Parts: sequence; structure tokens; C-alpha cells
Amino acid sequence: MTVRTSAGTTLKVSASTPTTFDPTGYNALTMTLVGEVSDLGEFGREYNLVTFNPVGSRGVVKKKGSFNQGTMTIQLGLDTDDAGQILLKSASTSDSDHSFLVTTQNGDKYYFQAQVMSFKVNVGSVDQITTATVTLELTTNSAGVGVVEVLAP
Repeated sequence: MTVRTSAGTTLKVSASTPTTFDPTGYNALTMTLVGEVSDLGEFGREYNLVTFNPVGSRGVVKKKGSFNQGTMTIQLGLDTDDAGQILLKSASTSDSDHSFLVTTQNGDKYYFQAQVMSFKVNVGSVDQITTATVTLELTTNSAGVGVVEVLAP
């Protein structure tokens, strides 16, 4: 496989939670395409650093602590008639996790749960498209499952 651009990547959202946090559970959901996405940002597990300073050796011991699935900042061209954007805006006022699917141009899929923390409109200047910024906080279920990756064959 080679590197590729992000062109053709899609984002879908569902207000439903899968019955199982695996490809089968997520595939059973009805997902809504989010239109006019210009930047999906980044996501992925990041661990906190835990350190210990034993006086006998003077060397710092470093270990992985708790982890966080990350924050995604999504840029959109605002379309108030787009069903996916309407769902994201509604989710920003909800305390419930929502299900998401990112599909890259080669067919790799990334499923995850997230809290929609904000939906902000940027009207900008005369020479600017009206946009929106959506912030997602990716979550982990009680079994520790976060992002479910399904790579294309």
C-alpha cells in the first residue's frame, strides 16, 4: 500500500449506539452522511505519562498511564439543510454518545463513539465561505473499546 490523499474521505454519524462495539455492531446502524466536510482533523489513542523517581538509581522510570481516545476538530462548509450537519448540531446539545464512521478513499473504516462538544458557526468576512467547526471528544466504552479500525483488503 502507498500513501494517498484524503480526497474522497467521508464522515457519517448516527444517534444510535451499536449493540456490540465491533464492525458487526456498527454496520447494523443507519448512518447519515455529513456534507461539506473540509477537514476531519486527527484522532487516536494517547496515553498519559506516569513517572517515578527512585532515589537509589536517580533514573526516571516512565510508564504508560490512562489513555484518551482524542479530540477531533471538524471543519465544515455550513449547510443548514444537510441532514448530517443537522444531526451534529442536535448532538451538541445532547449528553449522549453518538456513533461515527470515517471511511478513507481506499475503503479503510474507523468506527467510534464520541460526545459532540460544540457546533460553532463562523460567518467570517466578505471573501470567506460561512463555515462551522465541530468538536468531538472520542469516548471509550466500559470494556476499553475506543476506535474500531477495519482496514480495506
